[in-house]
Amino acid sequence: MATEDKPPSQPIAAMLTDQTSACKPAREAIAAGAEVQVSDRSAPHWMVHGIAATRLRRSLKRGLPKTVGLDETVEILARHRGEQLRTGTVLAVDRLWFFNLYFDATGTELLACSGVKRSRRPSAKDSFEP
Repeated sequence: MATEDKPPSQPIAAMLTDQTSACKPAREAIAAGAEVQVSDRSAPHWMVHGIAATRLRRSLKRGLPKTVGLDETVEILARHRGEQLRTGTVLAVDRLWFFNLYFDATGTELLACSGVKRSRRPSAKDSFEP
């Protein structure tokens, strides 16, 4: 994954225009200095959509109310069957919120955003992924 510095993350913040209910908190996290990463590669729809759908099923099964925009994201991604998609992440400064970003194959259009609140504050040695 390619890490984006402060200047490139500003256009990403501008792309978060209410596609899902997670866009506003992700935008606020970026404005507060969140760590933003965007993959430099695309992946097939079935893989990206499958991962998001699995997260949603597990969240519903476990009764995790700490997700935002995940159901909307799965619905949006379902409309892009057969396409290549690019992903990205936003990790809030306090490391309590983690957002997934979903782009078209070129990374020029943000399709969806979902977020999850972590149950604990990870230590510095914890990985970037939740």
